[in-house]
This record gives sequence, C-alpha cells and structure tokens, in this order.
Amino acid sequence: MRLATIALTATFLVGFCMSGASAADPDPAEWQAVLDEAEGQTVYFNAWGGSENINAYLEWVGEETQRRFGVELVHVKIDDTANAVARVLAERTSGKDEGGSVDLIWINGENFVAMKEEDLLMQPGWAGDLPNWRYVDVENQPTILTDFTEPVEGLESPWGGAKLVFFYDSARLDAEQLPDSAGGLLEWAKANPGRLSYPAPPDFIGSSFLKQVLSEVIDDPAKLQEPVNEQTFEADVAPLFDYLDALHPVAWRSGKAFPQNYPDMKQKLADGELDIVFAFNPAEASAAIAAGELPDTVRSFTFSEGTLGNTHFVAIPYNANAKAGALVVANFLIAPDAQLRKQDPAYWGDPTVLALQKLGEEDRAAFDALELGVATLAPDELGPVIDEPHASWMDRIEEEWRRRYITGN
Repeated sequence: MRLATIALTATFLVGFCMSGASAADPDPAEWQAVLDEAEGQTVYFNAWGGSENINAYLEWVGEETQRRFGVELVHVKIDDTANAVARVLAERTSGKDEGGSVDLIWINGENFVAMKEEDLLMQPGWAGDLPNWRYVDVENQPTILTDFTEPVEGLESPWGGAKLVFFYDSARLDAEQLPDSAGGLLEWAKANPGRLSYPAPPDFIGSSFLKQVLSEVIDDPAKLQEPVNEQTFEADVAPLFDYLDALHPVAWRSGKAFPQNYPDMKQKLADGELDIVFAFNPAEASAAIAAGELPDTVRSFTFSEGTLGNTHFVAIPYNANAKAGALVVANFLIAPDAQLRKQDPAYWGDPTVLALQKLGEEDRAAFDALELGVATLAPDELGPVIDEPHASWMDRIEEEWRRRYITGN
C-alpha cells in the first residue's frame, strides 16, 4: 500500500488554524448513543484496493457491520492514500467543514503526520474510548502508540501489525545461502545477478526497502528518530545510495526497470524471475500459497538484527459525514472475531493488534488454534523490530532517489 505523504503548502495554511474538533462529534464513551446515531449511516472507507484478499475481507466487514449495526460500508478503492488526504484538505480549503466525502481512511506514517499537523482528524483522541480498545496490546506493541515516531494520541485506531519479511522458494534456493543483513543481501545479489529487485519508490514496499537499508548503513541510527537535518542529509544518506549504486548493476534488468509493486514481485517469484522478494506481512507467503499464487515450497526469513515493523491504522477526518458509523466500523475492526478472521491466511493473514491474554477463554483458544500457514514464521522467529524513521525522512529519500535514478537532475 502506497502511503506517501502529501505536500502541504503555505497557501493552505493561511486562515486554517482551527481545531478539527466539533461539539457535534459523537462520543465513543457513550457507546449506545453512538450505535443509535450510526444506524442507517453509510461509511465511505477510503482504503487501498490493490489486493483481492484484502478487498474480500473488507466486503465481509461490510456485511457484518450492516447485519449487526445497520451500518453500510462502501470500500472506496484507492491506490494512494495521499489522494484521500488531498480530498479532505481540498474540502477544508473550500469551507466544507461538515458532510465530507471521506468517513474513514486506512492510514499510517507520513499521511497520519500530515493530517495531524493540519488538524484534519476528528478530535479529541477517540480511539482509546472504543469498547474493544480494552483488548488492544498497547503494552507489547509500542508502534500502536506511535506512528513513524509521531504520538498517536488516540487520533487513529490500530487494526493490524506489519513487519518486513523476505520470501524465497526453497525448491530453488538453499536456506544456508540466505543473507542475514542488508549487506549480506547485496553480496548475495552480486553472486546471483538478476535475481533480486525492489519496487521503485514511491511504492510503499519499495520505499520500505530503502528505509531498511538506510537503518542498517547510516552512521548513527538514532538520527532516523528525529526530523531530517538538511545540513547533514547528504552525508547521512550517502551510504544508502552507495549501496544502491552497487546493487542496481546486478539487480533484475540491471536496475534499469523495477517491479511495479509487491504483487508484481510475487508473480516474478512464482515465475522464477526473482529468487528473493519481500513484503510487510509475515503471513503474506502463506496466504499466497493458500490462494494458489505461490508454490508450497516458498518459505520466509528475516534478518537476525531486525527488520522494519509498524502498525497500520484507521482514522476519521474532522469533517466526516458519518462519524458515528465510522466509530462503529473502527470498533468492529478490533473486535476479536474480526481480528481472528484477518489473521487467518485463508482470508488475509494480517497480524493482530490484540493481546491474547486480554481475551476471553473462547476467543483466546480460537487464536491459539489458528493455523498460520507453512511459510509463516513463529513470533519468536521474526527477530527484533527496527523502528520506522521519522516521517520526514521518506519524502527526502524518495525525492533523492528520483533525482539520482529517474530524472538525473
């Protein structure tokens, strides 16, 4: 899912310093009142539409919210979250502070930061008052409370975990050959020319690959938890682009073309064009095997020193037309049965944000019995989590990448 931030110019800043809060906002602490108001509403959920299994899962969510709560869910399929953010911003610029076209957004990272800074989100922090928040694993999943280093402050609700994981076909590649770091991956690519690539930024997975490499090669990783320092930026990212300069000549198509996105990489793994690919879902390979998209010999691996990890969220714009309905949907997305289905690779395979010890005995047993798939690593095999860089790094890295490898300016 592409989650690049939208540029916010000074033109949009003038005259719009008001808070996104509204006295008419429904209060999730008064849940029965929310349910009463939500019944009959239609929620326009702007979410990435590039995956058939995710689209099918959201169709099921819509069926359940209609049946249980009388809330209709319309999945507005987008390929760039920034477009939905731009729509909300345009509505505010035109004075449309109520009755907006976007009720709920699948969001994280740069776009969340942009919306938070510009007061484009429903306030105050509502997520912690959702009835199902009591199940959320805030104690052991720190990225639930910070999004790309930015405090969430209840402005968005989590609904899935993510971690960068690599996949390979064990019928073609021996596990003993697998690299264990970004440096090792480069050496592997040199020894196996044409068998590795990554999607071109600003594709989310391609940009995540750049962040993974940068996190490993930068002189001081702590710099990535702070906003970009323009005075040192060129020196800070020099090791990343030295790495890419060495990788591209031995990459697929000699680095002169790139896969379109993760589904394209997945197809190239299935077709034997690539030997190692990666995704931001530990169960992605198992889900693809279950769907017949990858052979059952595909397996997963990570780096022992860690790979990027984060949480993805849903947020409600300040001017949403169906705020009560959006709250009902957000709450359902973190219900135990909805999270169970989402973690099942037969449907999606997305890791849960719930703490199993907080669940009732029946729900906990259902999670324990869930078969995650032959290619899914156990939690203790996923390795450490590397924190996402501050959101400002991605814009600058993508801009520099385009300058070096696309425009040549």
